[in-house]
Amino acid sequence: MTTLALGPSWLDPDYLLNTFGVWGLLAIVFAESGLLIGFFLPGDSLLFTTGLLITTKQLDFPLWLCVVLICIAAILGDQAGYLFGKKVGPALFNRPDSKLFKQENVVKAHEFFEKYGPKSLVLARFVPIVRTFTPIIAGVSGMRYRSFITFNIIGGVLWGAGVTLLGAWLGNIEFVHKNIEAILILIVLISVVPIVIEFLRARGKSKKVAAAAGDAPGAAPASRGRHAKR
Repeated sequence: MTTLALGPSWLDPDYLLNTFGVWGLLAIVFAESGLLIGFFLPGDSLLFTTGLLITTKQLDFPLWLCVVLICIAAILGDQAGYLFGKKVGPALFNRPDSKLFKQENVVKAHEFFEKYGPKSLVLARFVPIVRTFTPIIAGVSGMRYRSFITFNIIGGVLWGAGVTLLGAWLGNIEFVHKNIEAILILIVLISVVPIVIEFLRARGKSKKVAAAAGDAPGAAPASRGRHAKR
């Protein structure tokens, strides 16, 4: 299997699995599911690659056991994020930016949570970056624990089992098997589509706000004043 040339080599799913195995995979799933430092990790492509490598016998590990462990790691990761958010509280929104922390990621996750409510814990699983911060925001907002754990389990199973089994199923298709690198690139690109859409929407919104500010009543007198001097 050729090396996937997307970004740093240490973020290549193939490299990660060959170097750290399934146990390293579980640590990454846990970190990406609810730790602030895990937002940049390749969750979707990593799960897909895991299923694909297991079904093509390139990774020696029982598929059913791997799926169960991935789901548990994903659920526990969100649990850690929720408890962290509950402990830190609103102070998270005042935390200064750093190399591993951007306030805009918290804001986006908060808007996502406000828009979709408890089901955001399920939907966010399939949106890179947002899935890392959403359980933290749930803790900050004081979401009822019973509701949180219910949607956390549903989201963890749908994402963890779904993406891994999709990789395993597609791995049995000859075309996919012969074009593994291209398929992985496609998976990564698909996983960042929501980020691109959100970026474009935010950009369009900021332009509308700027245009509205330019057309505000307060801007008219200044314009008339300039004409009067002429």
